[in-house]
Amino acid sequence: MLTTTISDFRKDIKRYINAVITDFETIIINRGKDAGVVIMSLDEYNALKATHHELASRNNEQRLDAAIQKLSEGKGEAKKLLDE
Repeated sequence: MLTTTISDFRKDIKRYINAVITDFETIIINRGKDAGVVIMSLDEYNALKATHHELASRNNEQRLDAAIQKLSEGKGEAKKLLDE
């Protein structure tokens, strides 16, 4: 994670954007006390939105927790993917 000011970001925007895209960095731009923005890659943003969607429902959250517990106890089973 990189932290910068808006002035420094403006001076070297290309380098910062390249770091986000190629190195999967997240940039925090401070805008004063308790204010700022975050810049992240579209892939990372989409992954966060998908995770939020999966955990938005209490039923989904319980189902995922049960699956994780089952795998940690060694009770999971391997299945072939449709694409294989």
